Amino acid sequence: MKKSVRYSPEVMERAVRMVQEAGSEYESQWAAITSIAAKIGCTAETLRRWVRQRERDTGQREGTTTAESERLKALERENKELRKANEILRLASAFFAQAELDRRFKS
Repeated sequence: MKKSVRYSPEVMERAVRMVQEAGSEYESQWAAITSIAAKIGCTAETLRRWVRQRERDTGQREGTTTAESERLKALERENKELRKANEILRLASAFFAQAELDRRFKS
């Protein structure tokens, strides 16, 4: 299995811009993507995903934008933390209720 390579935001930005600017020079967007991907050293599929995400972010294509994805992740993380806190509080409440019952019967 090949190790994934992380590209800097500047490289991604430049590659996507190159695809958008060179679109008229190629017979299709895919032809532009494959040509430019070879030049920057990434796979065509990786560059295609970057281009599609940019199109979603700018409103040219339907789908979840980067900002919406980040917001969803933050909300899911917060939801998970709140569920954990609720479970802890529920267990603590049960523990103290049982302790109170035990204390009443011992008196």
